[in-house]
Amino acid sequence: MRFPFPIPSDVPLYLAPMAGVSESPFRRICRRFGADVVVTEFLSAEGIRRENAATIDKLRFGADERPIGVQIFGGDPVAMGAAAALVTDVFQPEFIDINFGCPVKKVVKRNGGSGCLKDMSLVESVIRSVSAHTHLPVTVKIRSGWNEEMRDPVAIALRCQDAGAKALALHPRTRSQMYTGSARWDEIAAVAAALDIPVLGNGDIKTAEDAVRMQRETGCAGVMIARGSFGQPWIFRETRALLEGRPKPSAPPVEERFAIALEHARMAAEYEADPRGAAIEFRKHLGWYVKGLPGSADLRRKLHAVDSLQEVEEIFAAYLAADHRHGEDSAVALDTAA
Repeated sequence: MRFPFPIPSDVPLYLAPMAGVSESPFRRICRRFGADVVVTEFLSAEGIRRENAATIDKLRFGADERPIGVQIFGGDPVAMGAAAALVTDVFQPEFIDINFGCPVKKVVKRNGGSGCLKDMSLVESVIRSVSAHTHLPVTVKIRSGWNEEMRDPVAIALRCQDAGAKALALHPRTRSQMYTGSARWDEIAAVAAALDIPVLGNGDIKTAEDAVRMQRETGCAGVMIARGSFGQPWIFRETRALLEGRPKPSAPPVEERFAIALEHARMAAEYEADPRGAAIEFRKHLGWYVKGLPGSADLRRKLHAVDSLQEVEEIFAAYLAADHRHGEDSAVALDTAA
């Protein structure tokens, strides 16, 4: 079962598309740590086809991010087709992904994301329209259904495949579940067994061990990691080692973790036009990078108030100077278990 574009791995590891997180700097960091494929944060088809400046700006990516997919959302097949055509002509990613999974209210109320799952005829129309307006492979990301009454991931996935999807990622929760309860990995296994196209598993991956267990339990062709990458982009490197039967690499020590966070912050500052805005937006990443460290509550409090990269450097330097390093081993254990 082959992916519709070249991937140098039998079991590819994807960085999931995440609004406000999977921006270019984070995608680049994750690629460096072993993510085989990255996907942009989901972008509005209307914003793309109307060439909204803020939306178009988020379509920027570098050569070091390839292979990359651009994820679009919307409930209007015409707009989705037009957006696909523009993305193809101007940005030329490896593939275009359609978001049928986002559960956020402001997306769903416009019949986008998982809202489309209430009407499978619409889902098929969107896939066909996007496919007709690009020569690139079209992939989809879905949930298991709109609600429990409409929960039928195999039927949904088969209709996506029949409409022209070349690969499919499943987050096995319904829209009504949002992120509560547990992801039902058995549904990933059922979809993988039913489809002829590659199926990616997604949901409840917090550690490299989780990613490997999902792949082995479900037989999915690839693994899509979302929140498990927050503050630990090295999860891709760890997962690859375990998949290949090698020992899991040690998590970076505190000094190296801070160095990675600072490099990520510098990349974000260079990517954004407003340095102060970039620092404020980056606060969430800083909180994730220090999760589980000794004194992390106080550290997060300080980092969540920064307005510049220099402040981050000073806070990290002060933390290391205070000799918190004696708790490093327990910190790594805490972070791995988080």
